[in-house]
Amino acid sequence: MTKIINASADYVDESLEGLCLAHPSLRIVGDEGRVVVRGRAKSAGKVGIASGGGFGHLPLFCGYVGEGLLDACAVGNVFEGPTVGTSLDSILHADTGAGVLCLIGNYGGDRMNFEMAGSMAEDDGIRSELVLGTDDVASAPEDQMEKRRGVAGLLFAYKCAGAAAEEGRDLEEVARIARKAVDRTRTIGFALAPCLMPGRDAPAFEVASGTVEFGMGIHGEPGLWRQPFSSADAIASEMVDKLMAEKVSEASSRVALLVNSLGASPYEELFILHRSVRTLLSARGIDVARVMVGPFVTSMEMAGASVSLCFLDEELDTMLAAPATCPFWTVS
Repeated sequence: MTKIINASADYVDESLEGLCLAHPSLRIVGDEGRVVVRGRAKSAGKVGIASGGGFGHLPLFCGYVGEGLLDACAVGNVFEGPTVGTSLDSILHADTGAGVLCLIGNYGGDRMNFEMAGSMAEDDGIRSELVLGTDDVASAPEDQMEKRRGVAGLLFAYKCAGAAAEEGRDLEEVARIARKAVDRTRTIGFALAPCLMPGRDAPAFEVASGTVEFGMGIHGEPGLWRQPFSSADAIASEMVDKLMAEKVSEASSRVALLVNSLGASPYEELFILHRSVRTLLSARGIDVARVMVGPFVTSMEMAGASVSLCFLDEELDTMLAAPATCPFWTVS
């Protein structure tokens, strides 16, 4: 597979530069040139929201820097977490005096570096709270939810926390709403073909042609099972069964639905999957209040998709409806 690059070592930095040239609402800062922030002046006294993660998942992570969403995002190498220094820079640039919520996926390196960065920021008088996305139901059993990875469902936490911060709520309240969104969100995905990282001669993992790996992670982490692909209806049934088997505190029959491409699967196929999922949810008495279909959290050019459900109450529904804008998503 041929990639549109100059040199693999420059892949992340040149892509970030091109992103910000295309979207002047973003700019690059930080000692390592790996923090993306809002291009306009920060709102004084607003709780800042910082995130971070490895590159290769656009729009996640840095693509969601914008009004009503993130203030700053630390960027690592492809599929590698950001450094401690970059994580600290993201906190410093997100802060306006009201503290910073660090909202990241639950990955070991990301978590460790943001914990260290948060401690260093505290030494400089900046309060911070760390909230981890843990929505991937395939990555750990229900009684070990603290071990689960954060995947596409992290987007709901971004949106809800961002809305709370824009309202002027304090750090504890913004963190509470983020945790609530995480606690009420579940995601399951599947892969049909792998991706190729820049500079590699072959994919780091294989998915044989005609095969589906159910539950594969966005970095190629092993799934729950692998077998021949049969149909969109069949895989949708497996996904909805897995998502609905989970207990959600204060369970609701009203949800926000995200049908997400992992990179290569096109809108046409996503809409077929969305149709199947909607039929299955309707049969279970689930009201889909909000829906998003598209490539919101990718794994470079991996073929496959994920489905996320956020079980709503009035508070989360209000937060999801609040205005927000970034290069890849607008809520008006």
